Amino acid sequence: MSKLKVDAVNGHVVTPAPSLIYQHSSQSHPSSSADVFNASSLAEIKATLSHLHEQETSVTARLDALVASQKDLSRELGRLDLLRAHLGSYTTTTRSISNCMLSDAAATAERISIAVRRLDLEQSRVKSTLDVVEQVSELKACVLGVAGSMGAPQDWETAASYLNRASKIPPEVIYGAFAAEMVPTAEVPDSPNITLDNAAESLCGLFLREFDKAVKENNGAKITRFFKLFPLIGRSEVGLDVYGRYVCQGVASRARSNLNAVAGSQSKDGFFYANVLTKLFEHIAQIVDSHGGLVERHYGPRKMNRVIERLQLEADVQGGIILDTWADERHVDRKLTDIKSYAFTFLVQSFLPPQRSATPRSNSPANRDGASVADDEGVDMKEIDGLLNEIAIMLGRWSLYCRFLAETCNAPGQGDQLYTPPQFLQESTLSRKINGRLIASFNAMTTFFFRRTVEKAFQLDEQPAGLTLNPQKPLKADPPYITSAVDDIMYIVNKVLQQSLATSQITVVTNVVPTLSRVLGSDFIGMTQRKMRDECYPRASVQGAQPPEHLIISFLVLINNLDVAVDYIRRIVQNHTETKKTLTSPDGQTEETDQLRSLFPIISDAKLAAQTLQALSSSFESKINDLLSDGIQVVFNNVIKHRLRPILADAFRDIDYQPGDDVDPTSTPYHEYDRDEVPNDDYRAELVRRRFAASWAELLLPLSRILTASAFDRMVTITVAYLSRLLEKRLWSYHGRVNALGATRLERDISGIASTAVDIGGTHGAPARYRHREAFARCMQMTLIMGMDDDEWEDVMREGETADVVDKLNREERTRVRGMVRRQDTQH
Repeated sequence: MSKLKVDAVNGHVVTPAPSLIYQHSSQSHPSSSADVFNASSLAEIKATLSHLHEQETSVTARLDALVASQKDLSRELGRLDLLRAHLGSYTTTTRSISNCMLSDAAATAERISIAVRRLDLEQSRVKSTLDVVEQVSELKACVLGVAGSMGAPQDWETAASYLNRASKIPPEVIYGAFAAEMVPTAEVPDSPNITLDNAAESLCGLFLREFDKAVKENNGAKITRFFKLFPLIGRSEVGLDVYGRYVCQGVASRARSNLNAVAGSQSKDGFFYANVLTKLFEHIAQIVDSHGGLVERHYGPRKMNRVIERLQLEADVQGGIILDTWADERHVDRKLTDIKSYAFTFLVQSFLPPQRSATPRSNSPANRDGASVADDEGVDMKEIDGLLNEIAIMLGRWSLYCRFLAETCNAPGQGDQLYTPPQFLQESTLSRKINGRLIASFNAMTTFFFRRTVEKAFQLDEQPAGLTLNPQKPLKADPPYITSAVDDIMYIVNKVLQQSLATSQITVVTNVVPTLSRVLGSDFIGMTQRKMRDECYPRASVQGAQPPEHLIISFLVLINNLDVAVDYIRRIVQNHTETKKTLTSPDGQTEETDQLRSLFPIISDAKLAAQTLQALSSSFESKINDLLSDGIQVVFNNVIKHRLRPILADAFRDIDYQPGDDVDPTSTPYHEYDRDEVPNDDYRAELVRRRFAASWAELLLPLSRILTASAFDRMVTITVAYLSRLLEKRLWSYHGRVNALGATRLERDISGIASTAVDIGGTHGAPARYRHREAFARCMQMTLIMGMDDDEWEDVMREGETADVVDKLNREERTRVRGMVRRQDTQH
């Protein structure tokens, strides 16, 4: 039975196929009988025959097993024959049941199903007929109710309610033949559709007359009463239009009253027109907010939009009147003409060559006393400033008004679309007038105002008093030491940016901010560059001498102007773009507020505003850095560079780095610093550092007192880099003049010079000191190689771990430095 499988369901016996048996045998033994003919020796023939005998034995054993299982196979076949006999009888019985019993039941079921479907169809037709009858009955009741209510009782609410009920009946019923036959009566002989249309038209005219009458009487209850009836008679558009006309009358009356509140010259004071425009927007917003619920409740969702569109038409008229009156009273067109024709004489002449310029020096008394007054002729800066403030308020109120209408008219859950003004508002007359009159005027006046401020700041520019390069004298002014123009200009930059952002108009921001950047680059940076080049360039009268002190101080102050201006702009932009945290509860919880997102609710506008502000900061800083680097380089070349070589020469004066063991310390030049006692080795080791420190402080401390920390750090970077190169040249000059003891002293002297150089001023942190110390890395590594013992030097030559300590020198330089020192064995 292990070799057989019986399928009891199908009645078949499954036996393994002989072919599979032979296939299994051939797979188990890759050799075949054909190998006998390929054998080349007797041993191969015997091996092949032996393999064939094994295969024969295996096949014989399998055949014997099959023969042994023949009895079991016969028994299973008998059982299958018995099962087949039983299945035959069952098949006959099943056919009998199917033909005699189930066929009749199936026919009966089919007849029942047909009858049920016929019954359902009849029931649905009856139900439809009953529905039509009920609807016609309801229609007749509505027709009779409308006619009865409009008769002697004159119950308009009841009549409107009947019309509203009739509007819910399907049109095919109202216009159907059955209704035309059943609904008309002797009192109401017309077909129902004609009766309802006539009634609705009649009631609409009645409601309009009563609504207008209530408006004239200023009867708010009657106005509301009849306003609510229009949607019941299917005249929602008429009701919304008449209601829009009604509220617009109130808007127009209030606007005219506000505009005429102050007459004559008083209307020109302060922010009168900005307040009038604000009141117009507030009045419309109050109407929308207070009446919107009533309209939505009786007319349906978003139906207030039709009233808002009608209100906007009135806002176009009244807002246009306000803006036109404002432009006339403020003489805006004349001021724009004056602005366009303003010549900026001081700035233009300042950029002319000195021999052609008729402009006095920026800090001259004549300029401060009378020149600025003459330059202001024709353009009153106070009036321009007042106009900018008033326009900024108007634009800010317009932005709030647009945001309010957008949130009211747009469906919630639409993302940025919620804050996008509706189409009718974008295309409104007032919107076009705002863009053409206010925004264009604001952009032009802002450009003039800022550039004129820069010009006037340089006209009235004053240097800080009491500055001196003598470290023994105190500085009378307060740091940072800058001219007055920087504070004046940066104050206006912050004011203009704050004013522009407050308008919440992205078009204003994208126009004003690049304008500020352009004026700062051309006028502020250009004027500073001209002053540095023409007025206070630190040039010595005799080659090798120091420039005059007043020129050095003035030049350093201008460098401070540039450095402080960058910091001002960076902080101003950060103040307007960063997220601020505010306390929201007594328990100390804070809430983050995105300033730009609150001013520009549309995400793309907020991102664009932030990018525009960051572009201002990065562009200004890039332009300043170029000029600042040039200025620092000028100070280094003309004030510092020619003094560094003498300082090093004096520091190493009479210093010998190949002393012998029998040298008397008192015979060396060290004794001149202490004549009362014989100096020891530690004191002598400090001599070079002491000399250098005194000269280094004398050179740089006067500059560090005046320059800002970052500007002085730039100066130290350049100076230390050049000093390190000089020091490296001096080290190379000691070839053959240094022994082992002298190499140790030389290493201590170089380390002392490096430490002194990077600690100058005491105003820089550890990172700055470490960065400056890196400039001396080659010099330090040269002295390190000089003092290495033989084992360390061999490790360096093998490029071992010690080689990483002297990575600033290549292999040839290391070998050359090592050969500079005279060893004891080479001396003998």
